[in-house]
Amino acid sequence: MGKTIEQTASLKEACVQAAREVIAEKGVENLSMRDVARKLGISHQAPYRHFSSRDHLLAEIMRRCFVDFAKHLDQRPRTGDPDIDLGAMGHAYLDYAQRNPLEYRLMFGTPWPEPADHPELVHYAVAAFNMLRDSLRSMHGNDEKSHAQADRQAMFIWSGLHGMASITHANVMQHLNLAAGVESDLRRDMLGRIGLGLQWVAPPGSDKTALPKPARKSRKSPP
Repeated sequence: MGKTIEQTASLKEACVQAAREVIAEKGVENLSMRDVARKLGISHQAPYRHFSSRDHLLAEIMRRCFVDFAKHLDQRPRTGDPDIDLGAMGHAYLDYAQRNPLEYRLMFGTPWPEPADHPELVHYAVAAFNMLRDSLRSMHGNDEKSHAQADRQAMFIWSGLHGMASITHANVMQHLNLAAGVESDLRRDMLGRIGLGLQWVAPPGSDKTALPKPARKSRKSPP
């Protein structure tokens, strides 16, 4: 008689795969060790051989998502031009979010298990963020002030990209009655505006929340 999945070394991988299926079917908030065991047809205690809790299983799934996400970003084309390469990273980010909606939501739309209990998850999440931060820091100086500026820019870029990815996942744009061409040009427009935003820095002593006023079109009639 052959071994059951419960008796093999592949039980850990089977639990991870079953958990992903449970999340896809019921949502991450309904993930439980019992559902994983039930889906695999094994005893309720079997998954605990590899994962001491539901949160440990979820943390392993999220860790793998961040590893794949970082690998995807790292495979983007490079030209040696920092600005072009930064734009390529933006495209890679949005491509991943579009092609992997479940994984993206797990990474950026799910409350994390207690980080102190899952240092590997934190390590790989920070490693993915550092790809953006290090790219920006290489364009600035190597002092503390320059690092702070790069970190602010990284948060600005991430916020913009995450907002666009989240709106796209919500599938609401089709109901907004947007003008012709807006939706199809949205990615190019967003990345272009992020590029412009990186060039603006509030002058010393100014209201840091104030944005520069847009240029106003002349009211003069054309000659």
